[in-house]
Amino acid sequence: MTALTETDLLARVRSQLFIGGEWRDASDARTLDVRDPATNAVVKTIASATVEDGAAALDAAVDAFESWSRTPARERAELLRRAFDLLQERKEEFALLMTIEMGKPLAEARGEVVYGGEFLRWFSEEAAHVQGRYGANPEGTGRMIVSQHPVGPCYLITPWNFPLAMATRKIAPALAAGCTVVIKPAELTPLTTLYFAQLLQDAGLPDGVVNVITTSQSGAVSEPIIRDPRLRKLSFTGSTPVGVKLLEQAAGGVLRTSMELGGNAPFLVFDDADLDKAVEGAMAAKFRNIGQACTAANRFLVHRSVAEEFTRRVTERVQGMRVGRGTEEGVAIGPLIDDRAVAKAAALVSDAVSRGASVRTGGSAIQSEGTFFEPTVVSDVAAGSDILREEIFGPVLAIVPFDTEDEAVALANATEYGLVSYVFTENLARGQRMIERLETGMMGLNMGVVSNAAGPFGGWKSSGLGREGGAEGIHEYLQTKYTLTPNPFA
Repeated sequence: MTALTETDLLARVRSQLFIGGEWRDASDARTLDVRDPATNAVVKTIASATVEDGAAALDAAVDAFESWSRTPARERAELLRRAFDLLQERKEEFALLMTIEMGKPLAEARGEVVYGGEFLRWFSEEAAHVQGRYGANPEGTGRMIVSQHPVGPCYLITPWNFPLAMATRKIAPALAAGCTVVIKPAELTPLTTLYFAQLLQDAGLPDGVVNVITTSQSGAVSEPIIRDPRLRKLSFTGSTPVGVKLLEQAAGGVLRTSMELGGNAPFLVFDDADLDKAVEGAMAAKFRNIGQACTAANRFLVHRSVAEEFTRRVTERVQGMRVGRGTEEGVAIGPLIDDRAVAKAAALVSDAVSRGASVRTGGSAIQSEGTFFEPTVVSDVAAGSDILREEIFGPVLAIVPFDTEDEAVALANATEYGLVSYVFTENLARGQRMIERLETGMMGLNMGVVSNAAGPFGGWKSSGLGREGGAEGIHEYLQTKYTLTPNPFA
């Protein structure tokens, strides 16, 4: 079968809003342009939802909720499984689409299709396994029934950096639990979600169960939806400041919330680490998705006795990384998402150098039509540098030496964030101590990638609330009811 060209693929993606099972233009015919960050060219113009469109999408989700919530769990599971199967058939299309609109190398986009698909498969299996319990109360006067019920219509807000996986990670558990949804993808990368909605239609999705609104007026469109008393759940992935604002809006309706927010991941390399493993882990933890991931390692804390050797090895690897458009063969580093991301990376490197850090390789923006930044290694980063406090979200690896385990732990925990940490040590007892001492919701022990559909993804502190994935993921979309009945033998 002949592979689709980029032009043919983009022509297949609908440019309208998906509301109540129908594709429709924005109510005022407003549009937004989607650009390829590697070229800055407009690849598609799509509808930009208004406040009225957001209300219509929520109306559709509310109207569909009763029927969908009463749909047998096995039927919901089978729909998710059909969606998984269709995604496997169309994996090259989704990978190419993500590379076009987000910029990640095609090999990484293919990996995201695998990862995103696993949420469909995982929650298709979880849908029929929601359980309650039954038993006598301690006094023997009655029988207790504890049951789980779908929370209700949900509003899902996804980020630009993983356009497919963030959609499936939220939609799949919601549908498995019996909830209906309105999803708003990021303005920068909305095409993948629109194409996924088409896939769900092909899988037999009932009208109104999933509704997609794309918009350039995110705050204006989202707030009325969040404040609507019919909405019962808000799930957001994005920055901590935006998450805090959304939590304030959600407080009025006492909404169930899931917040996957910012990160500032420490990557600890101890003196007894296997440096081959540590370097491989560092490359995965830092440069996956061009460094544009909340789980990306931000601060490389390396024992002074191995710091120079570790730095030499990672620098050598980074110098061999090819930069270019993600569709090109052998490209490891694509463009950053926009000009602001490039400017931020440059500013963080400049601040670190002004405080005494050394640039081992890279360090500058690449002059081109696209938004490229050199893969970079910066060593001997001083305390107080901006690069140690702010989420980099770019291909910059910053190294800080340490001398003792206690110092490493103190440096790692010296942040308001607590999403993920990475530890490389061959000492089992030290590894166990790190599990106890590091203040993060996830940890990779001698591993540079932790994300898995079967694992509970989420953070501590300002990195968020709730969990996505794993057995815990479906419970974010369920609410508990306790019923007491009389003793049948009385």
